[in-house]
Amino acid sequence: MSEKKETDELDQFAQLASGMTICFRDHGAKTDPAVLLVAGLGEDQTFWGDSFVSSVVSRGYRVITMDNRDVGRSTFATAPPPAIWRQILARPRRDAYTLADMAQDCVGVLDHLGIDRIHLAGRSMGGMIAQTIAATERQRVLSLTSIYSTTGSTKVGQPAKSTIRILVLSPEAKTRTDAVRSHLRITQHIAGTAYPIDDAAEAAIAARGWDRSAGDPAAGVARQIEAIQRSGDRTAQLRTIAAPALVINGDRDLMVAPSGGVAAARAIPSAQHVVIPGMGHHLPEALVDPITRYLCGHADRVSAGGAQVEIS
Repeated sequence: MSEKKETDELDQFAQLASGMTICFRDHGAKTDPAVLLVAGLGEDQTFWGDSFVSSVVSRGYRVITMDNRDVGRSTFATAPPPAIWRQILARPRRDAYTLADMAQDCVGVLDHLGIDRIHLAGRSMGGMIAQTIAATERQRVLSLTSIYSTTGSTKVGQPAKSTIRILVLSPEAKTRTDAVRSHLRITQHIAGTAYPIDDAAEAAIAARGWDRSAGDPAAGVARQIEAIQRSGDRTAQLRTIAAPALVINGDRDLMVAPSGGVAAARAIPSAQHVVIPGMGHHLPEALVDPITRYLCGHADRVSAGGAQVEIS
């Protein structure tokens, strides 16, 4: 089976009342408890990787993945992307959407599937979206796992200056080759000292992302950055989260500084915090088993009536 045909068969679509069309995939047995995986900035749902999804499914969970708006095969916004000066100065346009809007996209997919209760896991921007769902849809969220994410406060979780230089100075990708080259450059930079990337695997991920894009990837990323900036400091909102929470990050993250994880763990009531030595802003194959073990162990204990995860 060709990759395009396989994609066409896996991808499903939810038409939301907001006008958004969200592309999603439904993995595992529908009778198992459900986990929603929310991807990060500019990442479509395939960036989680087959092995990560399969690992969660093998631990007894139904897994829902989705393309956020402005990425993959979901709806791309029609509003103009913010100019680079707006991104640098964090001055979003008035018509920018927010993380709350993106959270409602996720809720819309759950409604479409008839899923009332959910275990949430998000990475980077996806962690911010998952946090927002946990705060605003408290009755639906069984557990929350926030992976290398932050609170929105400008005092924590900021990218390193070296990362900003790469992001600002990198030319906009116009071709598939450009997209692969750009992805490799930034991923090599942020991956973490203990987990060097697999160039061939990452090139394949970036190429697939380019092929799946239904719109302008650069404009989509710019609007997603704007959504983060317009949402501002969410620390007070995080304090309202009732679901048992697990915060995971590395100690070598040049995209979202580890201080973001510390702040999130402090803000979310009773959250536990796991710091993985040498991990950066990336989930390589070597971390699939430990991360999914933490995620599913947390969900298992919550389902069994507890609120704590064993940290070893």
